[in-house]
Amino acid sequence: MRVHVIEARPGLGGRATTFRDPVTGERIDNGQHVLAGCYSDTLQFLERIGTAAHLHRPSTLRLPMIDERGRRTELALPPLPAPLDLLAGVLAWDALTLSDRIAMLRVGRGLRGTTRLEPGETVRQWLVRHHQSPRLCTLLWEPLALAALNQSIDDASAESFVAVTSRMFGPAPDAATLLLPAVPLDELYVHPSRRFLEAAGSTVSANAPAHVVFTDGRVSGVRVRDQVTPTTCVISAVPWFALEDACDHPPPQLARTLRNASALASAPIVTVNLWLEGFESGDALLGLPGRTFQWIFDRRLLAGPSQSHLSLVSSGADAICAAANDDLINIALREVQAALPAARGARVRHGSVVRERRATFSLKPGAPPRPSTMTDVAGLFLAGDWIATGLPATIESAVTSGHRAARAVLDTLCLPS
Repeated sequence: MRVHVIEARPGLGGRATTFRDPVTGERIDNGQHVLAGCYSDTLQFLERIGTAAHLHRPSTLRLPMIDERGRRTELALPPLPAPLDLLAGVLAWDALTLSDRIAMLRVGRGLRGTTRLEPGETVRQWLVRHHQSPRLCTLLWEPLALAALNQSIDDASAESFVAVTSRMFGPAPDAATLLLPAVPLDELYVHPSRRFLEAAGSTVSANAPAHVVFTDGRVSGVRVRDQVTPTTCVISAVPWFALEDACDHPPPQLARTLRNASALASAPIVTVNLWLEGFESGDALLGLPGRTFQWIFDRRLLAGPSQSHLSLVSSGADAICAAANDDLINIALREVQAALPAARGARVRHGSVVRERRATFSLKPGAPPRPSTMTDVAGLFLAGDWIATGLPATIESAVTSGHRAARAVLDTLCLPS
């Protein structure tokens, strides 16, 4: 079907997009995104728009880390069927003591979602209940939870954590492999999506703030400024904090959904980009457990000579989100230099800070329920990473929700999907 995509901002991409750094001229993502081999909907989407080849796709998970004492280790899962890959990788990981390894083996069934979850349980409570040691929590589970959930194991819901691990460490081949975009996000999916839609006869409008119009309790059109386009089906893909503003005099049956969306809290991500002369990290991705910035991404190794900076990411960044730019750059630089001594002699050519204050929705226990694709209003469907997909706020959740919404519209119109 031909569709009309309407975007309020001047550029497409939403909370996962690209801009040009004014000092260096390099194109910078508003935050580093990592995909996983278990992201089946996302991989299908990228295949459809012709950009799946723009992902670094190692054959298995390889995760180098440098702990707070400066010791470098690597968690690597061999190409074996699950759960043997996790078992072999953990037994060979020299960051762990014997007791840590034994504790890790105990949690295997839980990671695959085959043990019960307690109501209102946090990730840390779940880990303690599964006999995970403090060192395992620091080295592995806290970085994984921050990366996947954008919240600490003390805050995030165990249900969301197990939803991720059960897919990553499940039976699918290469499910735990980390896939890193080799191009900026606008090249990975923004511009190719627009070309795909327009080639199929669809329309894409940017810089067009839209409001859904309702008549007699159902969708009747979309208003952009003073112009109303009649329609019977709308997929709203705005984030949770924008849904109420996107609805023009919504009918009463939508009140509960809007109330829950407005009550859903947000979690920030802070990214510091550093341009260091005379330094090469040697790793496209490097974990820094226990630090303010948990991950270093070497954009030169990911994207080639068109980019020359390091991106340091701090997820669950409530404690530093309001800090001054210079302070954040200095913290990031100190952590790079502490972990990688070769960086101590490098000259800092430039540093920049990207704050996404509402990068993801909160996954704290007791958060308001997330809505389903179908609403109680005829003709209104919901999409976005915050819809009830069973996944945290990831690109996979966003794409999954989009596929579900498209199928729901086709079903409503009695058309084959």
